[in-house]
Amino acid sequence: MTTAAAQSIQTTIVPSYVLDAWWTPEGAAGKAAEVRDASTGELLAAVSTEGLDLAAVVRHGRTVGQSSLGKLTIHERALKLKELAQFLNGHREQIYELSYKTGATKLDSMVDVDGGIGVLFTFGSKGRRELPNSQVIVEGPLETLSRDGSFVGEHIYSRIPGVAVQINAFNFPVWGMLEKFAPAFVAGVPTIVKPATPTGYVTEAVVRLMIESGILPAGSLQLISGSARTLLDELDYRDMVSFTGSASTANLLKSHPNVVHGGVRFTSETDSLNAAILGPDAGPGTPEFDAFIRSVVTEMTVKAGQKCTAIRRTIVPKDMVDDVVAAIGARVTDKVVLGDPRVEGVTMGALASVGQLKDVRDAVESLVASGGRIAWGSLEAPEVVTSGGSKAAVPDGAFMSPVVLTWDDVRAPALHGTEAFGPVSSVVGYSSVEEAVELAALGAGSLVATVCTNDPETAHALTLGIASHHGRVLVLNREDARTSTGHGSPVPHLVHGGPGRAGGGEELGGIRSVKHHMQRTAIQGSPNMLTAVTGVWHKGADRHLADPANPETHPFRKSLAELRIGDAVRSELRQVTLEDITRFANETGDTFYAHTNEEAAAANPFFPGIVAHGYLLVSWAAGLFVSPEPGPVLANYGLENLRFLTPVPAGDSIRVTLTAKQITPRVTDEYGEVCWDAVIENQNDEIVATYDVLTLVAKEWPA
Repeated sequence: MTTAAAQSIQTTIVPSYVLDAWWTPEGAAGKAAEVRDASTGELLAAVSTEGLDLAAVVRHGRTVGQSSLGKLTIHERALKLKELAQFLNGHREQIYELSYKTGATKLDSMVDVDGGIGVLFTFGSKGRRELPNSQVIVEGPLETLSRDGSFVGEHIYSRIPGVAVQINAFNFPVWGMLEKFAPAFVAGVPTIVKPATPTGYVTEAVVRLMIESGILPAGSLQLISGSARTLLDELDYRDMVSFTGSASTANLLKSHPNVVHGGVRFTSETDSLNAAILGPDAGPGTPEFDAFIRSVVTEMTVKAGQKCTAIRRTIVPKDMVDDVVAAIGARVTDKVVLGDPRVEGVTMGALASVGQLKDVRDAVESLVASGGRIAWGSLEAPEVVTSGGSKAAVPDGAFMSPVVLTWDDVRAPALHGTEAFGPVSSVVGYSSVEEAVELAALGAGSLVATVCTNDPETAHALTLGIASHHGRVLVLNREDARTSTGHGSPVPHLVHGGPGRAGGGEELGGIRSVKHHMQRTAIQGSPNMLTAVTGVWHKGADRHLADPANPETHPFRKSLAELRIGDAVRSELRQVTLEDITRFANETGDTFYAHTNEEAAAANPFFPGIVAHGYLLVSWAAGLFVSPEPGPVLANYGLENLRFLTPVPAGDSIRVTLTAKQITPRVTDEYGEVCWDAVIENQNDEIVATYDVLTLVAKEWPA
């Protein structure tokens, strides 16, 4: 291969990317860790960080990275993620070629590579759709802290001033990096990536492509290829660490003085004995049983079972244990072809390394010694499809057949406490729904569980019974069996993480994960000062009212280049008559008694008699504040937060005050969004209704 992705592993040492340059140690080959092809044992590269100045790496992120990202708004950063996703999408085949060397099949690689690129697309979209085009995110409603409204408070999010360090596992060298990088980048926090050694060369190739794209600002992404044992020594309260890996390593990192005493933010995703529970109604012959078996086998064989979300405990009705074991074995026999993933037709590849193979075999032997029985499969070295297309044992390959265990003691500590991180699952029988919940909970906290049933009551009991022990629950039945993303596939829109043994951390979850990289701060002050800080107009802050005698001062006559926060218009009063109410009722068909029956309306504790429809008042308000001639306001695309507070009977009058509350230029369009604060009041200055009006406004006019 001649591509950048392929060339990157032809050097002796897998390089790091630090201080905006590629770096390799000098004379460190003898101290470097070897990396081999998982299927053949061929030496691919070596990994070392001997002599790397980690303090300089962190300093570069905090200075250069923070500065360059700080020059961009949230929307501009989100747009760069979209551009980056499109760029990587065009280079997927190059990444697949490297991924095969890790033992991953084409499907495995798609989960990793396409899944990671999909995260970039998702955050590129959500960042522009759900967040402001600014550096500050306002959270929650304004809190009035004084009687006259001159002292108020609210919460804001601003980016943390340090770096986001990600320490990743070997099983997802692409997705694992990108799912952490995307929210950090949108938040405006530079990332330092530390991939696992066995598959870090794939991460390096993707980072190389990302850098060569020219899309990323200086200092926003750095890569450490190799050991970084003293990295946490360089971090403090400004920084964040996201760890994926073993619970033992997570506990070691969490005990670091800079985490315990120095305030380093730490989130982890660790060992997890995830469960799949088959409902009593979902016996053989049902669509649920078939979907359940497909799910279990998929989780055992995709990535050769090397997934933190894989199903380790298959919890089924006691009288279905034999049926489930037989069905798993039959599906593996029929659908799973073990071998070199570069060979057409192979559906399950090798474990990531010979060392990993030994760890999994040792874990299975430990489980057997603790009471488990191998009910299907074997620990013997299997014959596999080799690169030549024939079947043979590969002594230097990390291949392992799927293994199913059963247990007499369904509460054995080893069953619920030992994870074999490979193609291994235990089938466990339960006697009641309550016992199924208890067995799932014995995992002491998991990333994900599946509840497979078509009975609503069973789904309710199982899901709520196990929810507090899990970060995610998939409810699987015939209705979503074909459309579900599956037990083991976290999606960027929803939380990935889990309590207890699973690490107690939280990643992804849409915009919530962006906020993980930001500091929430309570700010207090006058409405004018909070408006200045946030760029969002607050009730009580200064308004710049249009001059009724000069139509050109109307805020609807101003383009985004001219419009300012606080620009406002206040209408004249318009009286509401009984004829108006009756006509609106007849024309719309809304003849609710409060608008048509005086006696019934008066008997209602909320109304003094017949009152105007709320939507009549909102419609009139639009007519009162609008500037009807063609101008910069291109369209009204919605209302938000509408509340009706004071009823308006016939004879009362209303007026509306409209104030430019928030201005959001769109990066890629010739227009932006303006959110207007709308307040309808009656002739006594009592608030009738409040809401936000959303409009699209041209950046320049004439356009």
